[in-house]
Amino acid sequence: MKTVIRHATILNDGERYEASLLIGAGIIEHIEREGDISLPGAEVIDARGCLLIPGVIDDHVHMREPGLTHKATMDSETCAAAAGGVTTVMDMPNTIPQTTTIQTWQEKMQIGAQHCHVNYAFYLGATNDNLEEIRRVDATRVPGIKLFMGSSTGNMLVDNEETLRQIFRQSPTLVMTHCEDTGRINRRMAEMQALYGDDPDVGHHPDIRDAEACYASTALAVRLARETGARLHVAHITTERELELFSSDNAQITAEACVAHLLFCRKDYARLGTRIKCNPAIKETSDRNALRLALNDGRITTVATDHAPHQLSEKQGGCRRAASGMPMVQFSLPAMMTLADEGILPHQRVVELMCHAPARLFGIEGRGFIREGYQADLTLLRHTPWEVTSDCIQSLCGWSPMEGQTLAWHVERTWVNGQMVWDGQTVNRNVRGQAVTFHGNS
Repeated sequence: MKTVIRHATILNDGERYEASLLIGAGIIEHIEREGDISLPGAEVIDARGCLLIPGVIDDHVHMREPGLTHKATMDSETCAAAAGGVTTVMDMPNTIPQTTTIQTWQEKMQIGAQHCHVNYAFYLGATNDNLEEIRRVDATRVPGIKLFMGSSTGNMLVDNEETLRQIFRQSPTLVMTHCEDTGRINRRMAEMQALYGDDPDVGHHPDIRDAEACYASTALAVRLARETGARLHVAHITTERELELFSSDNAQITAEACVAHLLFCRKDYARLGTRIKCNPAIKETSDRNALRLALNDGRITTVATDHAPHQLSEKQGGCRRAASGMPMVQFSLPAMMTLADEGILPHQRVVELMCHAPARLFGIEGRGFIREGYQADLTLLRHTPWEVTSDCIQSLCGWSPMEGQTLAWHVERTWVNGQMVWDGQTVNRNVRGQAVTFHGNS
């Protein structure tokens, strides 16, 4: 059955205009700006009063499957994505087993085909000894090589400079880095433990994983990219100083901001505790404000979530014991649109950072824009305030740091390849996403 979306206000490609769309065979068949579309037998969606944007592409999620399915599954977390207007997710390799071989990557792709309700792609993870696997990567199917230059969840640390240089030099696709200096973190942890005991309060997390740890590692990654010519995308920038390493006119070396670091700052630990503990740490108000400014001047290229669900029982403790990471994929788009209402950035800039730019950066084929012939990955938004409550959460872990917050925009509909996967209240679990393909990744 074909679908007609009538009288939508479209935000796309730097424009805002009224139009109707015809969707058929999974693609956008026609965009009618001048009038209406009438097609007998088609499903008709009246989008009057709503914004229609391309489906969000989240280039940084942890769906936990395989091996950590007590926290989350591809089924549950792509339900959360669909409810948040996210139509494509790119999943990280620190699962059990780690996605560090072509075989484990293929096994993950098979799980994705069976269980993902939105489109999907999986990174290959770098280790100290898997350069041969990295060389074998098919850059049309793998979005990038994920390189942990700082210790985080999963024990995939690579910190030998010559090993790093070889990964940068020989990767057939983009290198995406987690940048924190582990030596600095270990020293700062020991200092905090000497002052505050074995498991310091979470309020000290930004003192342990501090700005210097981030800057030193990010500066190294940028230097290696310049030396080798590698395409580098630095994940979850958190500090004002790191932003000095990026510019709006360098497509080779780019930066990602995550929604949590745009929403929260140090003072929020008093209210939310370990619910906002993540790596790299949420830091000062000045850092958050600098990141917000960089959304508008091009130093930040993409906005993602680092969606990282844990059970609440795993979030107990302080800097040492509590797990790092939070589930955010369901609320990222409404939260960013709410920031736009507050004047932090234009609504069109949200679409650029969360839809267009990821498609361009990773060379995603046929997605990320509302264009005739493109896949019908679409999100319909209505400006209507609503409060995040526990009963609306789709993630398996069942909690969110956003609980109790009022968001100004609600996701009314989500289409994945022309199929409505979210109707504003429930997910259609019969919908299956597609494996994303890429071009121009070298």
